[in-house]
Amino acid sequence: TLRKPISQSSMADWASKNLNMHTQGIFRRRISISNMLSWNGGSIKKPMLITSNRTIKKEACEMFKLVQSYMGDRQTRMDRNHVALVTVTKCWSMQGLRDELYIQLIRQTTDNTCYRSLAWGWELMAISLAFFSPSPKFQSYLEGYIYRHLDSDENIAQRIKELVDLKNKKNSKSRKKRKQNTEDEGLPISTYAKYCYRKLQKVAVTGGKKGLRKPTVEEITHARNAIVTPSLFGSSLEEIMLRQQDMYPGHKLPWVQTQLSQQVLALGGEQTEGIFRIPGDIDEVNALKLQVDQWRIPSGLSDPNIPASLLKLWYRELEEPVIPQQFYKECISNYENPDAAVAVVQLLPELNRLVLCYLIHFLQIFAQPSNVGRTKMDVNNLAMVMAPNCLRCQSDDPRVIFENTRKEMSFLRMLIVHLDTSFIKGLV
Repeated sequence: TLRKPISQSSMADWASKNLNMHTQGIFRRRISISNMLSWNGGSIKKPMLITSNRTIKKEACEMFKLVQSYMGDRQTRMDRNHVALVTVTKCWSMQGLRDELYIQLIRQTTDNTCYRSLAWGWELMAISLAFFSPSPKFQSYLEGYIYRHLDSDENIAQRIKELVDLKNKKNSKSRKKRKQNTEDEGLPISTYAKYCYRKLQKVAVTGGKKGLRKPTVEEITHARNAIVTPSLFGSSLEEIMLRQQDMYPGHKLPWVQTQLSQQVLALGGEQTEGIFRIPGDIDEVNALKLQVDQWRIPSGLSDPNIPASLLKLWYRELEEPVIPQQFYKECISNYENPDAAVAVVQLLPELNRLVLCYLIHFLQIFAQPSNVGRTKMDVNNLAMVMAPNCLRCQSDDPRVIFENTRKEMSFLRMLIVHLDTSFIKGLV
């Protein structure tokens, strides 16, 4: 979990210490912080943030042009998908550029009089958060900025009107054009801000895109669509069930859970040594994740470790764990008592109970002695790899985390051995 968003005064203090102050005019007068952090239609000659890295210094100025191109403030021959791909790939490959991109987006979405440009700036921020997080040093600043926009639609509209009126007084020309720029186009800014706020909290904990394969256009498109259409990964169980209602109205379990589980078995996972312990190729897992989020299971899969790894990821990324946080203490208090452990399951909300019982039923297949001989994954091993995906310790104390990890494993082991899941057979 992230700290409480820092105050505006703290953000100003951070900016004064970290911004690479720009100058202008023949006398090289320093630009104020407020102007440094306001929309700019021109180019920049040095990075927004202080850095001694020559490559970052050069790339930052080029990236500012890409940001302007994506937002429609600079002409380019590339389509916006390709602009986003180039931008994201630069930052994904070069960690030192990430904070620079986010501060540039903060600048270009501040006092921007064109609503469409403003929305596209927020859209690029949302896309970027799907691939990489800011540094811990910059994280609180970005969170504070996003937080101020969670319910800001009326304020933004009023601010745009004030800025446009001010400019119109100075320059009566292009009044018609500027009036058009204030018209709402697309989603409210608060929609982007709420998405970015949740995404930032997740990516700060789980990290961004992993693997060796660079971002793709498909992943860019998927990241953009996720702003409006919740992903099957990282959402709450309720959101996932709501999303699948049109396609699978009669299903009582998440389609993604049952499909990936069945894929593991169809590929002989219960006879595969180290299943759930040996990770599948991360790039193949990413590719499968993209397809599953579009309700597709490819037919060419051959390695059961790939759907097994994605299944673990799905459980781990749930917005709230399968066993909700309010039941955590009860679980670790009854890690040695089979009857009490089973009783906890019966207390869970209906959807959580069904999802957990389906998982336990699935693990019980692997716990059968005939399968353990092949997989080398007995009940203890299964509990060890799956417990962190079902229960989340909220403590920051390493000793508490270490002690609770043992209890979490023991609790899940009790369920695999003692929970009656026979009613799950045939349930979808």
